[in-house]
Amino acid sequence: MKTVCIVGRPNVGKSTIFNKIVGKKISIIEDTPGVTRDRIYGIANYKNCSFNVIDTGGIDVSKELFNDEIKVQVEIGILEADKIIFVVDGKEGLTSNDFAVRDLLRKSGKEVIVAINKMDHKSSKDNLYDFYQLGFDTYIPVSGEQNLGMLDLLDEIVKDFNPNEHEDSSVTKICLIGRPNVGKSSLVNALLNEERVIVSDVAGTTRDAVDVNFQYNKKPYILIDTAGIRKRGKVWEKIEKYSLLRSMRAIERADVCLLIIDRETGIQEQDKHIAGYAKDAGKALVIVVNKWDTVVEKDRDINEFSKKIRNEFQFIPYAPIVFLSALTKKRLHTLMPEVEKVALNHQKEIKTSSLNNVIMEAYDLNPAPSYKGRRLKIYYVHQSGIKPPKFTFNVNDKGLVHFSYERYLENKIRESFDLEGTPIELVFKNKNELN
Repeated sequence: MKTVCIVGRPNVGKSTIFNKIVGKKISIIEDTPGVTRDRIYGIANYKNCSFNVIDTGGIDVSKELFNDEIKVQVEIGILEADKIIFVVDGKEGLTSNDFAVRDLLRKSGKEVIVAINKMDHKSSKDNLYDFYQLGFDTYIPVSGEQNLGMLDLLDEIVKDFNPNEHEDSSVTKICLIGRPNVGKSSLVNALLNEERVIVSDVAGTTRDAVDVNFQYNKKPYILIDTAGIRKRGKVWEKIEKYSLLRSMRAIERADVCLLIIDRETGIQEQDKHIAGYAKDAGKALVIVVNKWDTVVEKDRDINEFSKKIRNEFQFIPYAPIVFLSALTKKRLHTLMPEVEKVALNHQKEIKTSSLNNVIMEAYDLNPAPSYKGRRLKIYYVHQSGIKPPKFTFNVNDKGLVHFSYERYLENKIRESFDLEGTPIELVFKNKNELN
């Protein structure tokens, strides 16, 4: 599938145009320069053509924090792209940063489409022809905000693309979640073996959810790096609120969540809240203990810290635990086999006959307790969904289901069928209810 990269100086409307092209509000839009730092990925569909779109941070020649890192990200995005959309501000006209971007694009040798944005302003028309001095072949006036000229831009993008080239929707999506500065982006870079995401000691460096593609065992995966999730009450800045929402949406999109815990700072209450988000969303989960290389007695630490995790995370006993160091890549090889396993379990389908045999045996061994002279009866059970596995029980009266007996039935299902890493859902319906 072809790839288009959007570049430009800060605050020219790149993210607005990105969102218009992909048809979703994926990139954060804010008037603050430098909001988009990493490469943001999306999929666009136009005239039976599907293509990747990359939004990049604004290039600024000043020596502000992250500018050098952002430039590296832009350069990588350009390298990946088949076409470049160079966004300029038609209202403000050309600046030194625009010429810096131009010089960068000339070196790439890639096809460049200059999108002159904010052309809904009257003053913009006076600047139109000034942009021709950039020296590229194609110029398209647009207004991302007002959706003017966007069809012309899309026509130019796909004019030599092959139709019906689509992304495989079956690709497993892995979302990295955790508190700020626990090493999520470092783990992404370690798995990809490249500096794909900006890594910094400054807490909150990653603000957007960033999609990156990679392969493991010849299987395609998508990694979603998220902004560190803080307690809602401590999220004050407007952009931080957007980032929290983006992280929550990233969890919803994912198949597998990797909960990253910092071994140095230990388990904190917020780690439990974040794990709860993934559980409530019905996602497969792997607990990843990062910065394990700083521990002296490693074998002893694994045993002791694992016990601590099980004690603190009693609500997700099914989640496997992996100890590693994203920085040194020690034990990194243990992670993806667990991800593969829990991803398969998340979509596992169990034969109805086998399921009923297990449940009826469990019921005979330990019948449900009676309540006011009445006892729960289970007539039939079948699997009614995946991601996560969902099991529907046909019973005489669902009001007789006690939470302790429901837990007993869940444990019996887990004992009989390998469902490590995934939550499961039990639904009880009266015999006469429609499924």
